[in-house]
Amino acid sequence: MTSLHQSAEHGFTAGAETYVKGRPEYPRQITEWLTNTLALDDGSQAVDLGAGTGKFTTFLKRTGAEVTAVEPVAAMRIQLAMLHPGIRITPGSAMAIPLPDASADAVVCAQAFHWFANEQALNEIRRVLKPGGRLGLVWNIRDDNVAWVVNLMQIIAPYQGATPQYATGHWRKLFPAKGFGPLQEKQFPHSHAGAPDDVIVARTLSTSFVAALPAFERKKIETRVRELIATTPELANSETVTFPYKTFAYYCLKDLQ
Repeated sequence: MTSLHQSAEHGFTAGAETYVKGRPEYPRQITEWLTNTLALDDGSQAVDLGAGTGKFTTFLKRTGAEVTAVEPVAAMRIQLAMLHPGIRITPGSAMAIPLPDASADAVVCAQAFHWFANEQALNEIRRVLKPGGRLGLVWNIRDDNVAWVVNLMQIIAPYQGATPQYATGHWRKLFPAKGFGPLQEKQFPHSHAGAPDDVIVARTLSTSFVAALPAFERKKIETRVRELIATTPELANSETVTFPYKTFAYYCLKDLQ
């Protein structure tokens, strides 16, 4: 592991099981995007970089590609191995990918690229991609057009500090990137339905900077989240709720030379 952000290391180590419960899957259109846009099929080699607990690995496997999951946090790799027995899982980071030069048809970072958005990581990704290979970046983002989602985000915002986030847009400053073509974007509507304890409470507690907090602080946040659920008409007393998301998918091609 190289230069793993402290919030990621501590938060994802402490919250790996909560991450499995609280994080949504991805929309069905992602499989088509992986097949058509990233050109993954039975003969492809795909790298799931920052694989976490394997939420996105499921979709990479559906393309028929041979998948290598690279994940620096040991607790996440344990969850990943339980979800995907038999898959190749290796410790590593975006700055030190344990794969040969020009060995991958695609490198995909789901919910991860903002953690390592720097030139060193891009150089390492470019190294392992074949000429003409594809870099894919995917995020599930809370839909802030919904009032209660905004209220939920306001509960945790004071704890964010300098933790890297998709929303800051810092990661975009790397593009256009040396050795890569232009970044292309697709957007898909998405949602996560289930028990409030899973899709709202566990989702909130799985946020890296929340999971890294002392237990008493996490409990304060949990209490406020449960109060929000209880006082929001469309959530209160519901066995099943729907958390709205937007899924953003980006890709660019590695140059042929």
